Amino acid sequence: MAITENSKAYHEKMFPNCKLRFLETDPEFIERFANFAFDEVVNQDDLDGKTRFMAILATLLGCQGMDEFRAMIPAALNFDVSPVEIKEIVYQAVAYLGIGRVFPFLKITNEVFEEKGIELPLPSQATTTTENRREAGTQAQVDIFGEGMRDFWKSGPEESRHINLWLADNCFGDYYTRKGLDYKQREMITFCFLAAQGGCEPQLISHAAANMGLGNDKEFLIKIISQCLPFIGYPRSLNALRCVNEAAVKKEEK
Repeated sequence: MAITENSKAYHEKMFPNCKLRFLETDPEFIERFANFAFDEVVNQDDLDGKTRFMAILATLLGCQGMDEFRAMIPAALNFDVSPVEIKEIVYQAVAYLGIGRVFPFLKITNEVFEEKGIELPLPSQATTTTENRREAGTQAQVDIFGEGMRDFWKSGPEESRHINLWLADNCFGDYYTRKGLDYKQREMITFCFLAAQGGCEPQLISHAAANMGLGNDKEFLIKIISQCLPFIGYPRSLNALRCVNEAAVKKEEK
């Protein structure tokens, strides 16, 4: 068995003039993996390369794939994912993964950008202030999930109501309101964060529904799962597929 011409061509587009070291150390493995991930999988559907690599970066954050994340940043840049878009993926991951898991990825991103001669800091993408972040965050929640989220920030038991406030002012007001990515892209990467980390099925169902409400339909989400499967494996991919199917059924029942 040899690496296919399609796989070689895709690898060259990701990493121009870069030889696979694993061909010398692990030839049987890399032939199977490269042919699967960079021929069979990428040719499964018509998902554009930019969206594919945005999803892959978000997925690698979710599954804590630091070495692969470092390797894939140059590939993402070669598929027209901008430095701003990459940084926005990393920033938003904090709301869903926590700084404990995202901090190494922020450092990796800065290191790769500096190696590539990308000047830091990048242009500001913030659109809110400390004074209006809650209101703007609530509006983002309403735009994405519906009018029922209008007063969510002040709902719930008194002892935990502050967390619903934080969802509005921090998760949505600090991140979703930023420029660089639109709501559809932000919900897509959130879907990837949740699918890749596992154990978040209730939230994954909710965000699958939010994706569908914004126009990222069931077919699109299946494409995202398919393209990310080589990076997170079958169990979490199948869990994500089940959540998408459940969200689609609930949508049809409304």
